[in-house]
Amino acid sequence: MAQQPNKASMKRSKPSYLYSIIGVALVLFILGILGWIFLNFQKVGNTLRENIQFHAWLSTTNKKSIDSLTTYVAAQPYVKSSAYVNKEMAKEIYNKDGNESWDKILDENPLPESIDFFAKADYVQKDSLDKITADLNSKFPGVISEIQYPKDLVTSLNDRARKIGLALLVVAILLSAIVIVSIDTTIRLAMFSNRFLIKTMQMVGATRGFIVKPMNVRAIVNGLISAGIAIAAIWAVITWAESYIPDMKALRDPKIYLILFGSIIVIGVGISLYSTHRSVMKYLRMKLDELY
Repeated sequence: MAQQPNKASMKRSKPSYLYSIIGVALVLFILGILGWIFLNFQKVGNTLRENIQFHAWLSTTNKKSIDSLTTYVAAQPYVKSSAYVNKEMAKEIYNKDGNESWDKILDENPLPESIDFFAKADYVQKDSLDKITADLNSKFPGVISEIQYPKDLVTSLNDRARKIGLALLVVAILLSAIVIVSIDTTIRLAMFSNRFLIKTMQMVGATRGFIVKPMNVRAIVNGLISAGIAIAAIWAVITWAESYIPDMKALRDPKIYLILFGSIIVIGVGISLYSTHRSVMKYLRMKLDELY
């Protein structure tokens, strides 16, 4: 004969979500810190790429041709910013770099004019830059003598970014799997302590929908609380890091924080709701004897 839930069982069935909230918040915090590092790594890499300057050295002094090239370059989707640098401007840049002036030796300025531009990060790749070079040379023959940029730096930067990015991606995938399993286990343990409450409600005639709905609502609330705690802790770490390394403030990007914190909320609420619903349905299908 099935055992009736005794007073001790009822006492044990009293809902307790504190440990599950803290546990979920902890794993979300760890995942969030890694996500912050990964997103900022991408931003740093993009910033470095967009600081690489390209020089389209001019072989003509024809103003119409130069104006045409300047307009064309500025209108290209791969260009972040561009400028026409005449001989006087080139001389100023040369002197600012700490080089000795040639005024006492040469009567004429030997520096060529150029169209200088910075490319968007997505285009600072060898294949893309080869296409850009070929396009400019084919459309403006006799106007451009050479397109110059630090090829070794571009190659080295992209190779290192690819390797580090791959390593971070592997770590992120592994950690995400661990986080999902950890949250699921934490929620299932919390629901295990409430199994007698769930079964008692079913025994007195409550429908599955009546039992499951408040549990699901509570899971959503707990997920939001856990995510809020994790976000607050992550923000505290970010603020501390920026106070310790002031240059990190330049990396602040509202889009990054929106993606990061939004993902934490979705993961926290989503896994909490899924694990809770699955656990409740499991205990509803079990017999009373199987709960002991």
